[in-house]
Amino acid sequence: MTLSLRGRLLIGVISLVVIGLLVANVAMYLSLQSFLMGRVDDQLTNGVDEAANALGATGPFPQRTPYFPVGTVVELIAPDGSVADGKVVAPFGTEGPTARPIVPKTLPNHGADKPAPPYTVQGTEGVQFRMTDWPEGRFHGQFIVLAIPLTDVQSTLSQLLAQEAVISAGVIGGTLVLALLIVQLGLRPLRRMGAVAGEIAAGDYSRRVEPATPRTEIGRLGLALNAMLAQIEAAFAQRTASERRLRRFIADASHELRTPLTSIRGYSEMLRRGASESPSDAELARRRIEEESVRMSTLVDDMLLIARLDQGRPIDSRPVDLQVIARDAAADARAVAPQREITLDAPERVLVAGDDTRLRQVVGNLVRNALVHTPSTTPVEIEVTT
Repeated sequence: MTLSLRGRLLIGVISLVVIGLLVANVAMYLSLQSFLMGRVDDQLTNGVDEAANALGATGPFPQRTPYFPVGTVVELIAPDGSVADGKVVAPFGTEGPTARPIVPKTLPNHGADKPAPPYTVQGTEGVQFRMTDWPEGRFHGQFIVLAIPLTDVQSTLSQLLAQEAVISAGVIGGTLVLALLIVQLGLRPLRRMGAVAGEIAAGDYSRRVEPATPRTEIGRLGLALNAMLAQIEAAFAQRTASERRLRRFIADASHELRTPLTSIRGYSEMLRRGASESPSDAELARRRIEEESVRMSTLVDDMLLIARLDQGRPIDSRPVDLQVIARDAAADARAVAPQREITLDAPERVLVAGDDTRLRQVVGNLVRNALVHTPSTTPVEIEVTT
């Protein structure tokens, strides 16, 4: 399934928030756990003497001592592992909690003369204890076990987890709502661009995207889209104008061709009916047929030129000798108008880079215009110089 851009952005934002909250919550949980366990370990380490004195004294373990919380257990372990004596910190007037640590049969501190590093053991009633043990000389080889229940630590950590869950849920929910609003506002220009593109596809090339600041990615996209739309509209307008000019030229050319064709047909009929009996009429007919033929040839050349320009045929650029083109143009002009004085002044080769076909068209049109639009007694000179 392909998600929308809005969906992908929301998923990305929520994923980052969830990962950030998870890392922060885990770090906070581990930090608090380390702090609480360190405080319990300090209580065990600093309460060794008080625990030993409590076993040697008569009466209950002092309630709520500065070192030990309620439920702290101090026991005297015989060499065979049995409990020789023990006391529990309890509120005044009560027997106190009944949970006891399950002392390992082999104590980690056997053979040492100082308290063992604190370690965690399981106790009765599902209560965990943080415990240390050490041999006490006045008890003749017996070991003292001091154990503090981790109930308060676990309760504090459980409360922290609950608070983190509630706060994280609120942060994720608020982030989702805020991200949805921000994404909606951020994607609004894209939706407008999509609507404008749909209107343009329907044929309205004048539509544009609303102006936007170029400092943002969407703003730069909108400006680029407007520039592209302006170029497309200009290209369509240019093509429409070209088509309009072409249609107008074809209509004018059709009208212009009708007149010389009619004249040629009429003079041809005159010659066929016997204009040869009258030399003046025959000369007039031949002259008019020739003039109208030249006129039609000019119109056809113009139509071919427009067709080539509209087709966009690329220029075939190569070295071209203008002397050869001028010589051919002079020869064509003498064939068309043998009575005209046509001179060619091209003493040496002149090479240029160009399209041979188009250069011949240009030179031919110039010579033909000189023949058509000047009196018959006017000499025509074709000169090629560097």
